[in-house]
Amino acid sequence: MGPGTRTVCGPACSAVKECIHAILKEKLANVQYIPEEMPQLTKSLSETIKDRLKEEGFDRYKMVVQVVIGEQRGEGVNMAARCFWDADTDSYAHDVFMNDSLFCVVAAFGCFYY
Repeated sequence: MGPGTRTVCGPACSAVKECIHAILKEKLANVQYIPEEMPQLTKSLSETIKDRLKEEGFDRYKMVVQVVIGEQRGEGVNMAARCFWDADTDSYAHDVFMNDSLFCVVAAFGCFYY
């Protein structure tokens, strides 16, 4: 890694999580779960998050953003992800948003370009 390169690991992970949380709060606060509208909303959210992260200065990273939205029914949901990457430079951040109608889980993966 070159000097001055911003990494996703360490303190930047909390900055990424805060960025994701702010976007989810802004975009989903008053949204009702309507199944027909969710595919477009998930795509829009993932693109918005990815664009905002690029603006934060992660130029040397390939950002992959996964968004899952489901109807809030009081049931539990477990999610998992596995990746093959360089533990020294690559990382991820995630956040969960819930309102009375829906839940949203976002995972943002940052993989360093060598």
